[in-house]
Amino acid sequence: MFSIPRPFRRKLIVGGAVGALALAATAGLPSMNAMAATGCAVTYTTNSWQGGFTANISIRNLGDAVSNWTLGFRFPDAGQKVTQGWSATWQQSGTSVTAQNMSYNGSLGTGASVDVGFNGSWTGSNPNPTAFTLNGVTCNGGTTTPTTPPTTRPPTTPPTTTPPTTPPTSQPPAGSTPVGINGQLRVCGVNLCNQYNKPIQLRGMSSHGLQWFGSCYNDASLDALAKDWLADVFRISMYVQEQGYETNPTAFTNQVNTLVDKAEARGMYALIDFHTLTPGDPTYNLDRAKTFFAAVAARNANKKNVIYEITNEPNGVSWSTIKNYAEQVIPVIRANDPDGVVIVGTRGWSSLGISEGGNSDEIVNNPVRADNIMYSFHFYAASHKDNYRSEVQRAASRLPLFVTEFGTVTYTGDGGVDNASSTAWLDLLDRLKISYANWTYSDANEGSAAFKPGTCSGGTYTGTSVLTDSGVFMRNRIRTPDNFPTS
Repeated sequence: MFSIPRPFRRKLIVGGAVGALALAATAGLPSMNAMAATGCAVTYTTNSWQGGFTANISIRNLGDAVSNWTLGFRFPDAGQKVTQGWSATWQQSGTSVTAQNMSYNGSLGTGASVDVGFNGSWTGSNPNPTAFTLNGVTCNGGTTTPTTPPTTRPPTTPPTTTPPTTPPTSQPPAGSTPVGINGQLRVCGVNLCNQYNKPIQLRGMSSHGLQWFGSCYNDASLDALAKDWLADVFRISMYVQEQGYETNPTAFTNQVNTLVDKAEARGMYALIDFHTLTPGDPTYNLDRAKTFFAAVAARNANKKNVIYEITNEPNGVSWSTIKNYAEQVIPVIRANDPDGVVIVGTRGWSSLGISEGGNSDEIVNNPVRADNIMYSFHFYAASHKDNYRSEVQRAASRLPLFVTEFGTVTYTGDGGVDNASSTAWLDLLDRLKISYANWTYSDANEGSAAFKPGTCSGGTYTGTSVLTDSGVFMRNRIRTPDNFPTS
């Protein structure tokens, strides 16, 4: 909805993709504070292209519980390098690589797993590592008794090769979560309705670009979003350009699917955002959209928590162009997931056309020919005020709307929180039962971010001490009780 591209999104291409990689001579050695693991298994999956690759590693502890861990392995080829890692502190010396736990994921009980990953480069060849160690013990899928148990290790029960039947972390009762209460959603009239055909409002947060802030979306941060913020929905913002999906479709698709699973485990809805911004013509990414949505719809068709946002902020094109795009992408989703709610971006950076001199009449007079769809609206409270609110109120009686992105600051994504305008907007959305996701659940160095810079590397996400002014404002709004009617 912005009259010019947001500068902060351009700056992040240079500065936001710096990972937690540190080259050190100590690579290959376990943490001095870590207890030896008595058994482990590793699953290593990779997606490779010429000169680069993404690796995802799942570590399962099959032995005694550990409070800190270090994964070690060697690259088979000297030309393989870790360039950016997440969910661990990555070190490399020669061909030896280690990944040491972050503060939030160091505890691994018997049978518990942790997922880490990295982007890498290669020259020559790119074979997979074949030998992994956890705290110095080889991960061979079974258990091993260390030859010299550490003296600080507490008494434990004998290790077992069979993972426990109960999950290592407790999950909330299904009926107490947003998904547990509301189930599969659908569009009824101009409302988003739950499994009881009652209008509801979902309130939550949007991620920033996964290519820049993937480390912000881990078990601890999503626990905070679900249990401390009491959010109903997590928008997964997958950029297509700007170092996003087009650079590695398989890896980004897998990353989105993993976050869908994490949201589902916490009873939150997952809004899958195909985040197009530049170029503004969605048909530029038509083939990519068909490929992506065919994959995620097939994979997640049986889930009740998935909502599809098929184009983020169309701009510089007519409504008829956007409508034509939607009528080609929606059937791809419906072929695999006939029940999922689909959200269509609107003209003028999803402003219902207002930011390009139009209004919602163009949609009312020429709606997308599909069922179970909604239309997106975006605003930034310090820039978009009474005239935008008036048009939303007018449109809401004729169109099903979902505010898939908004900020409490200016359209640049930066500046101070406009409390008065933000309050007026959210009061309006609450009254009209229009769902929303705030930009952003990240520690970006900008006013719209919920967390202070550096929060995602520290591992603490709960409470208000780690929040910006925008984060405090949004947490207070989202934490107010939901009103989910069931009869």
